Amino acid sequence: MTRGFASAAAAVMLVAALGWAAAATPTAAVRPAPAATKVDEQTVHEVASQLRCVVCQSLSVADSPSETANQMRAIVRERLAAGDSREQVLAYFVEKYGDWILLSPPKSGFTLLVWVVPFVALGIGLVLVAVVVRRWSRPPQGAAASQLDPAVRERIRREMTEMDK
Repeated sequence: MTRGFASAAAAVMLVAALGWAAAATPTAAVRPAPAATKVDEQTVHEVASQLRCVVCQSLSVADSPSETANQMRAIVRERLAAGDSREQVLAYFVEKYGDWILLSPPKSGFTLLVWVVPFVALGIGLVLVAVVVRRWSRPPQGAAASQLDPAVRERIRREMTEMDK
């Protein structure tokens, strides 16, 4: 009889342990994961074209043939499939690599200079070209005012005719 009691007690303890283990697991593990949404490759290309390849640096992730760019495109695809927006994917890469990873720097803070300085330099260059062209196209101011004395003019003419002889 003790043997039957021990078996029953062991069975009860086993059921209690299984019940406790089931209760201790998070509910997210019990629920099935939501199905990943199908990602359009055009969207992946658009997001990847805004990111700089960390290997090639002069190419976007979309255009780079490097293995690192392939991995970055896969991360973009995974994050978009998980439901992240384009901005969230870009923010993920900016958090990981900094603003440098963006091919077009943000138009705020210190990087605003990247957007403003070229136009300011172009304006200054156009003003300088206009000033130089204006100076070249005007006759010199002193040329019209300097008239030679008639005696000096006659002397120059005589010396020139003597040289021709």
